[in-house]
Amino acid sequence: MDLGKKVLLINTHLNYPNWSEGKLNDAFHKKAKEFFLSKDFEVLETKVEVGYDADEEVEKHLQADIIILQTPINWFGAPWIYKKYVDEVFNSGLLSAKFLSGDGRTREDLTKQYGTGGKMQGKKFMVSSTWNAPKASFGDPEQLLFEGRSTADALIPITSNYRFCGVEIVADYNCFDIFKDGDIAGTLENYPRHLEHVFGL
Repeated sequence: MDLGKKVLLINTHLNYPNWSEGKLNDAFHKKAKEFFLSKDFEVLETKVEVGYDADEEVEKHLQADIIILQTPINWFGAPWIYKKYVDEVFNSGLLSAKFLSGDGRTREDLTKQYGTGGKMQGKKFMVSSTWNAPKASFGDPEQLLFEGRSTADALIPITSNYRFCGVEIVADYNCFDIFKDGDIAGTLENYPRHLEHVFGL
């Protein structure tokens, strides 16, 4: 597929003064912006906490060939403001029939699967996230919390919205163990190589 030249970067960090002020997620957001500008992409941006217009966000999604969500993982999911954003933006995309036309199933053709009604084929979506959890928590059946599940498994509540609308999901990128022993500098430095790989740029 020939990628277009527009990317939408969504930062959904929620500021908690004197505890979690968003500097790390902002650094990843800026690193992605620098990368795509260097590849001659037009960069569309949304910082959810600052505010947005749902209809305008629908149009940004329709224009973008690549969509990246930058998010902290708070209590095993994105901050609550992102759920609000999704409800408002995807409802607008549904009501305007721009994101999808139903869930894909019809009474006439019972072979059609749930989740095949999306209209956003050809677009790619990626999550870049920051975790307190260490990398060793994932992919190991001996680990108590995730029981062998991957980060992709943990992020399904986020990625499913896009897959439901026909968007291709590419491999996520994660900064682990941010409060204790994580390699924050190295993970940030390697981010452009991941973007280059998953998007074939």
